[in-house]
Amino acid sequence: MSGLTAGANGVYVIAVTPFSGDGSIDMKSVDRMVDFYLEAGATGLTALGMMGEAPKLTIEESQAVVRRIIARVSGRVPIVVGVSSPGFAQMHTLTKLVMDEGAAGVMIAPPSSLRTDDQIVSYFGQAAEFVGGVPWVLQDFPLATGVQISVSTISRIVADNPNCVCLKHEDWPGLDKIGALRDTEKLNRRIAILCGNGGIYLPEEMGRGADGAMTGFAYPEMMVSVVKHHSKGEMDRARDLFDAYLPLARFEQQPGLGLAVRKYVLAKRGVIAEPTLRRPGAPLSASTRQDIEVLVARQEHRLRELG
Repeated sequence: MSGLTAGANGVYVIAVTPFSGDGSIDMKSVDRMVDFYLEAGATGLTALGMMGEAPKLTIEESQAVVRRIIARVSGRVPIVVGVSSPGFAQMHTLTKLVMDEGAAGVMIAPPSSLRTDDQIVSYFGQAAEFVGGVPWVLQDFPLATGVQISVSTISRIVADNPNCVCLKHEDWPGLDKIGALRDTEKLNRRIAILCGNGGIYLPEEMGRGADGAMTGFAYPEMMVSVVKHHSKGEMDRARDLFDAYLPLARFEQQPGLGLAVRKYVLAKRGVIAEPTLRRPGAPLSASTRQDIEVLVARQEHRLRELG
């Protein structure tokens, strides 16, 4: 598999990490999950992201999950792996492990301790040294990291680090930011922009110049369809499909609850065997599960009406 490039586009689905009821990794579900994402039309996969419960895995488990995903993909789409960690030594080790396994690139998020633009630029410069010549994705997710990265700071990072080939854009609100980053006077070279936040702003993000999505949702086929129809100029159809899924996508974006919702629906769809979150992580209440059942039923009704 060739390395990730600035031409990345489409939908890179953030893969969940399936666990059995006892908290062990369920590798059979990993296989089914990969097949499901590829059948849904994913152009790439991202493993060990924030919604992949990466901090709950040992480095050995992380390597095992990535190895299984890459083996199942068998070169059909590129794999990006999250390597964010408290220290550069672990980042370096994990990067080497996953690239040796066949990953196309890595993703790096800033630690919450960064406060100034200079600190942010310096951090990513050092991180780039530790991952070597590997293509990498800058994850801009201030709602999770607490780090605000301005357009001018992103421009400095991109200018200083030629191996930064993609921005995972998850600022919120952030549509104007995408537009600014597509201004050639503000960014000295074009990089891929793939957006997050569960795809709940995907039509607008595509309209501002994003190349697709790098995020998760229990129905990844929605994101694939929106991107494909947008690329054909069929925005009404893209929005009609998006609107059909929006209530459930909105429900899945609840802070602290979203991953449990996503895993519940994936289990309901037969993608993973169990909706288990590794501890700390609580199961959904009966009332919340009932809310999801209603949303899924209504979604299926809207899709039938669309034809």
